[in-house]
Amino acid sequence: MAIRAYAAAKRTLSLAEKLTDVNWGLVLLITVIACCGFAMLYSVAGGRFNPWATPQILRFMVGCLILVVVALIDIRVWMSLAYPAYGLALLLLIAVVVVGHAGLGAQRWISLGPVELQPSELMKVSLVLALARFLHRKSVEEVSKPLNLGIALAMIGVPAMLVVMEPNLGTTLIIVMDGCALLFLAGLSWYWIVPALTAVAIAIPTAWEYVMHDYQKARVMTFLDPEADALGAGWNITQAKVAIGSGGISGKGFLQGTQSRLNFLPEKQTDFIFTNFAEEFGFVGSVALLILFAVVIFYGLQIATSARSHFGRLLAMGITLNFFFYIMINGLMVMGLIPVVGIPMPLLSYGGTAMLTVMFGFGLLMSVHVHRQVEIPRYSGGII
Repeated sequence: MAIRAYAAAKRTLSLAEKLTDVNWGLVLLITVIACCGFAMLYSVAGGRFNPWATPQILRFMVGCLILVVVALIDIRVWMSLAYPAYGLALLLLIAVVVVGHAGLGAQRWISLGPVELQPSELMKVSLVLALARFLHRKSVEEVSKPLNLGIALAMIGVPAMLVVMEPNLGTTLIIVMDGCALLFLAGLSWYWIVPALTAVAIAIPTAWEYVMHDYQKARVMTFLDPEADALGAGWNITQAKVAIGSGGISGKGFLQGTQSRLNFLPEKQTDFIFTNFAEEFGFVGSVALLILFAVVIFYGLQIATSARSHFGRLLAMGITLNFFFYIMINGLMVMGLIPVVGIPMPLLSYGGTAMLTVMFGFGLLMSVHVHRQVEIPRYSGGII
């Protein structure tokens, strides 16, 4: 068995072998979840494919093509492209600050011809890719050395600062959580983790006073007491709770949701689309959807543990955790368990950059799976 595994690691797979080795069960599962999103976009538009369902279906089709192409490319190629990808995403974030245009009170998009791009979504995957390469070269002991840790924290902190300037607190949280999770998985010592958590706790009052915008503070106060201004700042979360609660056990039925169809719920096609699903399919449907998400996450963890290379393991874990953080933050947000931070539900919410970025991430995950027998040497002595 060991000899066959070694031989597989050394030879180059053919295109046909790679296509056969793609986890088509995972692709099917992703497609099923995305179809739930198409159905919801059709529903919130009043039983029409336009303006949201049709563009989203086309984006998903493009995303599936991206997923397969990315999966067929050797992970050693993606490793070589990790730093350029991170650098490009960083330049796009800087471009947002300089020439980006505002939407919904935040400056998060740039125009590249006919395409509206949100670089913060690209940074989530690019950061995972770059950190996986950086940490691949480091032993458990080297990860905790001040120089290496400082470089890793700079790789996390610089894009996080650019994103928080947009302002986009939700995406900033995911970027920081992605980066810190990878450091922890790479073996960061608790001698750094405990003081860091203490410093974060101490810094919260300062961030509240000098960093957070007034609308972000209002969201926190609304989270603590949404009924205090139910017709103003608390409108979104109050209506989201009404939608989820009114779905009951089995839901009102497809196309029968009232909170979205009567326009009580703002951003019904993006951040709050899960509430529409809960209203129409109830507790049973919501749990079923969350189980589908959980199976995707299980697949991701399984792929990570099966990879022979440290880079592959870190990359797969980073992509899987990024997907999990998306789901966790959006789900807690729409249920009123955390303040509203503007994070979409992956594969469900309307949005081009988010959809294509998620599919690109799944492509990287699939590349790790297809090339799981590939071994990438680890060595010390260099910074990168």
